[in-house]
Amino acid sequence: MSFIAWAATISGVLIGLALLFIFVRLVIGPTIEDRIVALDLFAANAIAFIAVYAIQHRTTTFLDVGVILALLAFLSTVAFAYYLERRNRP
Repeated sequence: MSFIAWAATISGVLIGLALLFIFVRLVIGPTIEDRIVALDLFAANAIAFIAVYAIQHRTTTFLDVGVILALLAFLSTVAFAYYLERRNRP
C-alpha cells in the first residue's frame, strides 16, 4: 500500500469522525446561528470527503459533485444570513 493510499484512508476516517461531531452540533446547537455554522462546516467537510474519495478511486467525476455542493453551501449560507439579518431588524 502506497503512502497516498494510507493518507487517503486516514483522512477519510478523520473526516468521517469530524462529520459525526458536526452532525451532533447541528442537532443539539442551542441557537439557530450555531446550527447554520454547523451546516456550513458540514458541507465543507463533505466536500473534503468527496475529494478524498476521488483521490482514493483515482477518478475526477466526483469532483463535479463537490463543486456543485460548494456552490449550494455558499448560497444557502448567504440566504440564512440574509434571513437572520432581516429577522433581527425592528
